[in-house]
Amino acid sequence: MRGLIAGLLLGASLGMGAAQAAYPERAVKIIVPYPAGQTTDVIARAIGQELGDAMGQSFFVDNRGGAGGIIGMEAGKRSEADGYTLLMTASGPVAINPGLYSKLPYNVEKDYEPVALVAMVPLFLVVRADFPANNVRELEAYVKQRPGQLNYGSGGSGLTNHLAMEMFKSQAGLELTHVPYRGAAAALTGLIGGDVAMMFEAGPAIMPHVQSGVLKVLAVGGREPARAFPQARPVSAEGVPGYEAQAWIALLAPAGTPKPIVDQLNAVVRKALSRPELQEKLAVLGAETVSYSPADTRQFISREIAVWGQAVKTSNARVD
Repeated sequence: MRGLIAGLLLGASLGMGAAQAAYPERAVKIIVPYPAGQTTDVIARAIGQELGDAMGQSFFVDNRGGAGGIIGMEAGKRSEADGYTLLMTASGPVAINPGLYSKLPYNVEKDYEPVALVAMVPLFLVVRADFPANNVRELEAYVKQRPGQLNYGSGGSGLTNHLAMEMFKSQAGLELTHVPYRGAAAALTGLIGGDVAMMFEAGPAIMPHVQSGVLKVLAVGGREPARAFPQARPVSAEGVPGYEAQAWIALLAPAGTPKPIVDQLNAVVRKALSRPELQEKLAVLGAETVSYSPADTRQFISREIAVWGQAVKTSNARVD
């Protein structure tokens, strides 16, 4: 009997030791639903390096681009919920796609565990330097005197900079015509050439044109001024109360990933994001670091799904 009890106790202690094994014990994959070189990919690699340095294992990126982020999101959903597959994704696949597509192979709020909101990517309302308005209030007055006569560019229907402008139109009561381009770079070329009057775009894309005096920034879409153009006031402070539109990047895990692992990853990510060196690295990409708990990240994502879903309805961009 004593031998049996001792064996049971030994088995229990061995089982407890296995259950409490340090995480991670092997390499961790970070799926990115975009091709290599895009902002989310670059940030995933930077965060992966920080995680690897802090946790003693390799965190490597697996690019699964295509279909507006759907392919990568589905790959993340179908992965084992053991902490060894993560998903670095962005506002498009997470918050816009649920309103944009009538059928998706994933449910954001059911199929993933939010780990951390990593960064905000402010969008700036930009016009040509010779545009006869220098702030949002002047732009509103100018457009309202010419209803339906002005247009704006975007990288394509349903993209963030398209929906950001649709939200602005709706909340400011403006009549503007949408001109979709095949990508934000083409839309920016159209703006510079005078084919469109205005657009929303991220800082790195417009920075050289603002510095050269070709374009000027009227406002930022986020709630606070952004470091790329700190003089640009928020749209919400310029006569459109409550307006907020910005892209963002978040780290997720498959639903069911153990909470201790999620909490451990969140703590390491937030510590890394507090370092000035990483903040500067992300700032070059037009991204500004944030510090959110898993619970706060979940609440933020839920709110963003509602906000962008309404923008999709307003723009009639839904894909059936």
